[in-house]
Amino acid sequence: MSEGGTVTTEDMATGDSEWPQEPIPGDHNRPIRGRYSMDSVALEKYNDWLNGSYFDEATKQELLEIRNNKREIEDRFYKELEFGTAGLRGIIGAGTNRMNKYTVRKTAQGLANYIKTKGEKAKKRGVVIAYDCRRMSREFAEESARVFAGNGIKAYLFDSLRSTPELSFAIRYLNCISGVVVTASHNPPEYNGYKVYWEDGAQIATDKAEAITDSIASIDNFESIEVLDKEEAKNRGLLVYLDEQIDNAYIKEVKKQSLRGETVRAVADDFRVVLTPLHGTGSIPVKRVLREIGFKNVFVVLEQEMPDSEFPTVECPNPEDKKAFELAIELAKEKDAHLVMGTDPDCDRVGAIIKDKDDEYIILTGNQIGALLVNYILEALHEKGRLPRNGVIVKSIVTSEMGPNIAKHYNIETVNTLTGFKYIGEKIKQFEETGEKTFLFGYEESFGYLAGTHARDKDAVVGSMLICEMAAYYHSMGMNLYDALMHLYNKYGYFSEDLKSITLEGRDGLEKMQNIMEYFRMNTLQAIGDKKVLYVEDYELQRRIFLHNNGGIEEIKLPKSNVIKFILEDECWVCLRPSGTEPKLKIYGGFRGDTMDESKEFLATTMGWIEGKIKGIQLGE
Repeated sequence: MSEGGTVTTEDMATGDSEWPQEPIPGDHNRPIRGRYSMDSVALEKYNDWLNGSYFDEATKQELLEIRNNKREIEDRFYKELEFGTAGLRGIIGAGTNRMNKYTVRKTAQGLANYIKTKGEKAKKRGVVIAYDCRRMSREFAEESARVFAGNGIKAYLFDSLRSTPELSFAIRYLNCISGVVVTASHNPPEYNGYKVYWEDGAQIATDKAEAITDSIASIDNFESIEVLDKEEAKNRGLLVYLDEQIDNAYIKEVKKQSLRGETVRAVADDFRVVLTPLHGTGSIPVKRVLREIGFKNVFVVLEQEMPDSEFPTVECPNPEDKKAFELAIELAKEKDAHLVMGTDPDCDRVGAIIKDKDDEYIILTGNQIGALLVNYILEALHEKGRLPRNGVIVKSIVTSEMGPNIAKHYNIETVNTLTGFKYIGEKIKQFEETGEKTFLFGYEESFGYLAGTHARDKDAVVGSMLICEMAAYYHSMGMNLYDALMHLYNKYGYFSEDLKSITLEGRDGLEKMQNIMEYFRMNTLQAIGDKKVLYVEDYELQRRIFLHNNGGIEEIKLPKSNVIKFILEDECWVCLRPSGTEPKLKIYGGFRGDTMDESKEFLATTMGWIEGKIKGIQLGE
């Protein structure tokens, strides 16, 4: 090491000079093959952090420990951690491409600068901040509050863990200009993230995300970031800690979405539920709302009840994965439970386990839960005479068509949005401003649900309440949710959905992904498998192309997105979408059949055909 603590490329001559053959943790957009020469820009940034007076000793010590590891220095410093369409997400650690207090401060300063462009009134309205159970979540939340306070922007900070949907609710309840939640959802323990919301309670729209990204990029050095001491911020009224007042108001609004409280109370002595919060924020709010609407027998998985940043009992705290429910199923067998539910760490998604006709525990898909809830909500509102004529269901374009079929039975319209719950939040705002429609329910196939408009993001608290209430309702009629689902299939057709992912890593992978999308954009398929293509929806070109009856083109009035969807005969469809967060091309499929076997056969055949086609494109065939 040279004098002054600076590391040079010569110092690293005997270091790790070979790239590994496996992907680099935390990033999949870098080539990883062959020998490697240290990037001088990355090394310069590394030395800036190692020697800069702004960075604390713990950070410098962490960096010293990797001084002979070219690979690690490169990965940590070759770029800035990117602020995407809703915020940051990355591995925790020292470096510009990591989640740490310095990158969080810079992001908060960028957001503060953007807020200041909205005037003094916006600054006084302030920002509300929540955080979940992950490593460094509280520290990142407090650092953000100090930056906002340093910029004269009032910061409201929850005094302990809170869910993402409560953060969404709190923004409008407190009339804040913006909101932040520190979470990485169901990512592995080494990750954390930083999601930004705007005054409507929804995640920031694309135009605001781009403006905030530019604002962050304009910050030349960390020394220019305004950070106020925590005690001084409190004394000046720029840092306010929030307590149970917001909790009470939020739970009150969630409970307004209960539709059959009398049924819950009637079966409460007999009906049994197992709940796992998967070490996250869901335990307190979900238990509370279930108790307050009348459930008496809610058994929590003790090993997973307390918040724990390491998620020690699961490989991944994801309620989409049945493996995450292993302890919950054990408890369900012990208690002979009628329903098992699990929420993710920030409690915005919920999954459910039920018994099938063979008395085996099965996990419901997000599409199945969504269809069940659409039917339950519309049926209950219809019975009570509360179903509005202009009511609407909102779902993403890659979510099953079963829900819309059910909604149509009740003369309720379904509106499609791009993938991402912020687009559903935007629709809620639009409907409230225009009065043209009444929002009833929004959902995505990825286990996100929202009833009511108290939040503008998916809400596992209200979702858990309605799933539990729905199961209790069917229990009162001698049925379970499996029976209810089979009844819907018999009535509306057997719908099957699937998601396949093709991993394409590195810059070459990104180019391949673009080439694949361009192929399907330029070469309109007349059929996929045995199904005729009726029309193609190209969300990048914002047009719908009809292939029969003299064709024609129709405008798609949704934001641009690199997504292509093929609408096939017999209510079937296939959709191609590059992931925004992973090096993957995602293939979604949805199929309707007269029997479940027929539906699944169509699904397997067609998804296999499209995968084969993509492999052929990659090989140049």
